Amino acid sequence: MKSIKASTYPIYFEEKAYIELASYIKNRAYSSIFILVDENTFEHCYPRFIRLLKTDRPIEIIQIDAGEIYKNLETCIGVWNAMTELGADRKSLLITLGGGVITDLGGFVASTFKRGIEFVNIPTTLLSMVDASVGGKTGVDLGVLKNQIGVFANPELIIIDPEYLHTVTPREIRSGTAEIIKYGMTHDIRLFNEIKDNPNLNIIDLIHRSIEIKNNVVLEDPKEKNVRKVLNWGHTIGHGIESYFLDSETKENLTHGEAIAIGMVCEAYISSKILNFPEEHVYQIKSAITSIYGKTAIEKDDINSIIHLMKHDKKNVGGQINFILLENYEKFKIDCNVSNSLINESIQFYIK
Repeated sequence: MKSIKASTYPIYFEEKAYIELASYIKNRAYSSIFILVDENTFEHCYPRFIRLLKTDRPIEIIQIDAGEIYKNLETCIGVWNAMTELGADRKSLLITLGGGVITDLGGFVASTFKRGIEFVNIPTTLLSMVDASVGGKTGVDLGVLKNQIGVFANPELIIIDPEYLHTVTPREIRSGTAEIIKYGMTHDIRLFNEIKDNPNLNIIDLIHRSIEIKNNVVLEDPKEKNVRKVLNWGHTIGHGIESYFLDSETKENLTHGEAIAIGMVCEAYISSKILNFPEEHVYQIKSAITSIYGKTAIEKDDINSIIHLMKHDKKNVGGQINFILLENYEKFKIDCNVSNSLINESIQFYIK
């Protein structure tokens, strides 16, 4: 796969990427190198990473617990303390090796430690490859509210190594697929068509194009003032559902992609009511999403709580929930106001 140039950093692919990383490290006067992992990536991904990275620089490993529930400031404090105890300074490098939690949290840790040290992202899940690692967003959750604390900070480079996808579960692959579907609906319908029409599709074939789309959007709008908001298609309702299930004592947590997939169904319905998004597309989306992800049990009594959580979405201004909606595939409109009653109606449309 051909490398991609982001605003201030390159994105390298496959095994040759490790040669680029080794060359980069060799040419920089880092005082120390740290690699952030969780127990899963330490066991399944670190051995490949350390075998392919040809460097004589010593590496310190910092391991955190795996899971969205640990994507918080308490975990950051633990990592900051570990780095301090191990002698990290402003000339240290942090390498993140993991999924979206490691990438988001690790970038935030690096960009705030001693007012900022350099970091490299090596995403190991499909979700982090096509979304979380690219674009300069870092952050952690505040309670169950997603990504409320964070900063924009770019890595020095990114390595996309699809071999790591052999270490994750089919459910995690489906989670990342939701972000590729998002890019398909908003920018390149071929991606969505490939996924819905080919049950045995090798999803690796769609990674490069997905990253290309996200990078182009970010280059146009780095700080999400305008067009970058389109990358939140499906996320306004999706994040509310994800947070609600995370906070529930009786419901099993959803993956990020599972929640966003539901959000796309609901927001397609809203799009049809406000922007005349074709009704046949709405039912096509609902059919494809339920075919891939099954049907999540959401009760009518859950809806008001989900809407309440949506009010904390970062796109909102003055308490108004702002949506990205579709006029058609590949044609979108940002900052759309939607009534609570229509949001309620859209979730009930998914439930039916």
